[in-house]
Order: sequence, then C-alpha cells, then structure tokens
Amino acid sequence: MPLYRDQAIVLRTQKLGEADRIATLLTRANGKVRAVAKGVRRTSSRFGARLEPFSHVDLQLATGRTLDVVTQAESIAAYGEGIVGDYARYTAGTVLLETADRLVVEEKEPATQQHLLLAGALRVLSTGERSPALVLDSFLLRSLSISGYAPSFDDCARCGEPGPHRAFNPAAGGMVCTTCRPPASAMPAQSTVTHLAALLTGDWPTALQADPRTRREATGLIAAFFTYHQENQLRSLPHLDLTTGRP
Repeated sequence: MPLYRDQAIVLRTQKLGEADRIATLLTRANGKVRAVAKGVRRTSSRFGARLEPFSHVDLQLATGRTLDVVTQAESIAAYGEGIVGDYARYTAGTVLLETADRLVVEEKEPATQQHLLLAGALRVLSTGERSPALVLDSFLLRSLSISGYAPSFDDCARCGEPGPHRAFNPAAGGMVCTTCRPPASAMPAQSTVTHLAALLTGDWPTALQADPRTRREATGLIAAFFTYHQENQLRSLPHLDLTTGRP
C-alpha cells in the first residue's frame, strides 16, 4: 500500500473489533481522513495515547481501499492534557472538534486553513490564555468564513450599503440596512457588533475589552447564525459550559 505522511488533529475515534480504533483526522494537506489504528486499545500499543481526541500528531499512513491505516504516530502537541481536566475548556473543545468535522465535508479534500485554525484554537484553549467562550466564538465565526459563510458586520449583507447598520439577520447573512431588514431581525447593541467583527478578524485587543453583557449577546447571535447556515444544531452544543469568567 502507498505510504504518505501528514500532520493531523484527532477529531473523534470509535472502536473497531477488540483492539483497533477508527480515527477521524483533520490533516494539514489531505483534509479529513478516516484511518484504522490497529492494536491501539491494547496496553502494549506503541502509539495508542497519541491518537486521542484533541491530539496534534505527525502520522505516517498507508492508503487503503476504504480506510487508510496508521503505521506511525509521533506527538506534536497533546492539547487534551490542558483541556479535559477543565469542564468549560472541555465542552468548548468538543464543540471545536465537532464543528471542524461538520464543516469539512469531503474526505481527502485539502482543508489547510481549517486545520491551522483548529490547531491554533486548541492551543489557546489548552493554555487558558483566553476564556473558552471567546476562543469558541471566534473559531465558529472564522471557521464559517473559511467555509464560505462569512457574515457581514459592516456593510449591508444584502445590498452592500455601507454601515454601520442596526439589524442582524442570520438568513440575510449578517447586518442589514433598514430597507433590506427582514421581519424579526435582532437589534444588537453597537458594542456587540464591534465585538463580533473583532472576533471574526482576530482583533483580540478589541475583543478582550467587551463586557459580559456584550459577550453574551454576541454568543447568542453567533449560535443563531451557525445553526441557520448548518441547519442542524451541533450535538455537543447543549452540553456547553462557559461559566468561567474573563479574560
């Protein structure tokens, strides 16, 4: 079987037989890959612990007919060590992994930007450098943007009229002018719109200045936008616990 090497983040695993696992991976060069890790559930496995969700690994894989096979695994970063022991980080992290799994649809199609974005989010989440809520909200917006669902927080999402505008509507694609505003559009505070734009662009100095009320309103709008454009809610979202405070 032909061999190839790639960096990957483990999104999820499932048992196969008595000792094997199937790992769903988001790789840097080959997109989403499903691969069999043989014997990893045995205590004598050489790399079982390296193929757990949240792990960033360097892999050698053999191309198979239906599933590839992991032949070597070296750890790059064990992000799970800084995530699974904190419930807020863990629940945010599971949403990150499920989002990446959901948005990268086709297997073996390059998704380098999504891979890099996920790796960066997991790194920050694992260190506690920023609050889980901020990491997650920024990731959701940027991941959607990479996938072609970028919201507009300045110009009208429908007609392009320069902003700022007062109304937000997920179906319309973000902020909308008075003429284009659909019924039942949200009317967020301007500080919330500024915060959303900062999260989308990675403007952390601005994002970190937002007060709790602004952050909560932004989180609700992001969840509504994501759910609309992905049709179904993420399975991990109802378990989310972001009760930890600033930063």
